[in-house]
Amino acid sequence: MTTLKIGDKAPNFTSVDEKGNTVKLEDYEGKKLVLFFYPKASTPGCTAEACDLRDNYQSFLAKGYDVLGVSADSAKRQQNFITKNELPFPLLADEDKTVISAFGVWGPKKFMGREYDGIHRTTFVIDEKGIIEDVISKVKTKEHAKQILG
Repeated sequence: MTTLKIGDKAPNFTSVDEKGNTVKLEDYEGKKLVLFFYPKASTPGCTAEACDLRDNYQSFLAKGYDVLGVSADSAKRQQNFITKNELPFPLLADEDKTVISAFGVWGPKKFMGREYDGIHRTTFVIDEKGIIEDVISKVKTKEHAKQILG
């Protein structure tokens, strides 16, 4: 789906998190960032993925990574997702799909024989200089931290 690949500069973005705070890619300059896109907060697959990242959050921090989730859900829905699952990282409420589109993860999907447009579950690992060092498009929701950390 996405045309971004390893070695590309990550698209610059500005969005808002679950608390209404402005979040920009440049906020993470000098740090490594795990930027994970998921279809919908509080659905089974997205919950499994977010909770796996939560359970391994200290390992991410120890290796110098920040974690940031993105979906097209409202700030209120993102806050509920965080509260319900005790997620230690922020979630962008990209309702206008600016960040989702910039990273090329919006497009046609199939589910139970039905075609529709939606977010393709994809994770980008971005280095300290804003360069993409990994793109994971075949996300294993229950083992995603292992896919990222190796």
